Amino acid sequence: MVREYSIALARNFLGDAPRWYKVTIVAFLALNPLFLLALGPFATGWIFVAEFIFTLAMALKCYPLQPGGLIAIEAVVIGMTSPESVYHETQANFAVILLLMFMVAGIYFMRELLLLVFTKLLVAVRSKLLLSLTFTGVAALLSAFLDALTVIAVIIAVATGLYSVYHRFASNRAIDDEHDHDDDELVNDPMRGDLDRFRHFLRNIMMHAAVGTALGGLATLVGEPQNLLIGELVGWGFVEFLVQMLPVSIPVLIVGLLTTVLLEKTRWFGYGAELPASVREVMERWERAEAAKSGPRRRARLTVQAFTAVALVAALALHLAEVGLIGLMVIVIATAFNGIIHEHSLGHAFQEALPFTALLVTFFAIVAVINDQGLFTPVIDLVLAQDGPQQLTWLFIAAGVLSAISDNVFVATVYITEVANAFNAGTINREQFEALAIAVNAGTNVPSVATPNGQAAFLFLLTSALAPLIRLGYVQMLWMALPYTITMTTTALLAMNFLV
Repeated sequence: MVREYSIALARNFLGDAPRWYKVTIVAFLALNPLFLLALGPFATGWIFVAEFIFTLAMALKCYPLQPGGLIAIEAVVIGMTSPESVYHETQANFAVILLLMFMVAGIYFMRELLLLVFTKLLVAVRSKLLLSLTFTGVAALLSAFLDALTVIAVIIAVATGLYSVYHRFASNRAIDDEHDHDDDELVNDPMRGDLDRFRHFLRNIMMHAAVGTALGGLATLVGEPQNLLIGELVGWGFVEFLVQMLPVSIPVLIVGLLTTVLLEKTRWFGYGAELPASVREVMERWERAEAAKSGPRRRARLTVQAFTAVALVAALALHLAEVGLIGLMVIVIATAFNGIIHEHSLGHAFQEALPFTALLVTFFAIVAVINDQGLFTPVIDLVLAQDGPQQLTWLFIAAGVLSAISDNVFVATVYITEVANAFNAGTINREQFEALAIAVNAGTNVPSVATPNGQAAFLFLLTSALAPLIRLGYVQMLWMALPYTITMTTTALLAMNFLV
């Protein structure tokens, strides 16, 4: 009886994840207290960071919340951090949590309009290069004035809708039939090859768009959460922040777009996948079918969604409220005027965002370990000990490397606070203070595209329901982001040295 119970417990642990993965997580949990005793809290802190990154890298084997959550709980239990520190980190990022809870759900109620618009774009633009530049450029423009997570949520919703349309056709299902686009069992053999090529195509588009959010996020006060903090401490308004960042943001944007062209032309790093002819045909047929069945009620729904989209953009651009509260406004308007009034109908909208919200809070526990154990302190001390232009270069590199490892908002907060303290103490002058602020902003926005954990938008894409559909895993994202990381980081570093 005991043996059967043990076997059942082992099988239930992390569900259908591979056995080797389960053993690895158990080994982490068993060895961490021993590491703490043998190596001390500083080295063990870095081990915890590496273990959490491992769970992110294996996201397609097992959603990171459970294994990463167990590692985070152990960190609290053995004293690497405290519940108060975790709560403090969570509270500091409450605006991001609100955004995920409500804005992503709000986008769900606009998916009909978004799918219609982007299907028309997909059908109308036959050049893959032009389509890639469009997604990169539009994502950059929107991210500069809205929010990177909101932008990536919109594009994820569109890509999931497009994938679902073709997967339904490839499975011989009618438009109104029940269908699970996670299940490939019903996909006809002749269609499997085109489905794989369509996945490849969508991987390209999603990575171009994700990089686009970083390009736009660099440029303005509202592009990324840490930009607001940097602007507040330095005393820059929207226009001044934009002008101060131009020597870095414009060259990086140009090089980013040129990198998109290069990758699509050369087909390096997994890019260059064309839209299969059968997929285009299905999209054209679906578009005609949707137009044919467009009655007064559907037109009214689309009108409400279009009005809601305009209100969303205006509210975000004018910063009328926190992004998450604007998302709640979107939910209320889009559902009230489209007759979605039952609780179970509303619940579907939150399925995508809440698992990631829970994962993000778990990640804050690891950030609390970094903070409590001073894992970044030696690097910070080394950077601030440098002088003149050398300090600028070292700060950019250090902020970039640490942002790729952990959270760019956390890294920016640590560095800009230290730089502001040095300015207030009279250690550096105003000119150097502003130059270092540019370095912190550029360092936390550009090199962080190297890894999915570097930016929330990348992590959201990796852990979204779309990622397994298009076979986009951690290693795949690392590989596809690598050329952008190299070209954009090199450009930003040169701009820091010669233009700032």
